[in-house]
Amino acid sequence: FWAFSKAGRDLAELHLNYESVDPYPDVILTGVDSESYTVEKMRFPKKGEQESIIYNSNITISNIPDKAYEYVVNGKSAIAWIMERYQVTTDKKSGIKNDPNDWAKEVDNPRYILDLLLSIINVSVQTVDIVNRLPKMEFEI
Repeated sequence: FWAFSKAGRDLAELHLNYESVDPYPDVILTGVDSESYTVEKMRFPKKGEQESIIYNSNITISNIPDKAYEYVVNGKSAIAWIMERYQVTTDKKSGIKNDPNDWAKEVDNPRYILDLLLSIINVSVQTVDIVNRLPKMEFEI
């Protein structure tokens, strides 16, 4: 019981404070010295190649562990969910543009989306580690 209780507390702490979780220490960022943190649409270099994410034309995140994609939210990895939600889109019917960069401007943090993605990579890895440490349950029928 106590292993599940501790795991629940650890997961709650991790997920409630996801925005302040440090980036996964082993990811490699290139192009971050750029002043442009604006995102249009994040993508993988090639289909099925998830070790890297092209954040924008300047910034690439690489050395993302496969384990990070094991944490799934609504049928897709949390990383893929962030990549899908944090892109510029225009509604076909209304023509209204949804630009996640507006929020980064509003909170005066141009790196908000990049930092969020880096945190989510670490949250995902830590979540998988916590769940994998849970004791196996045996049920008798």
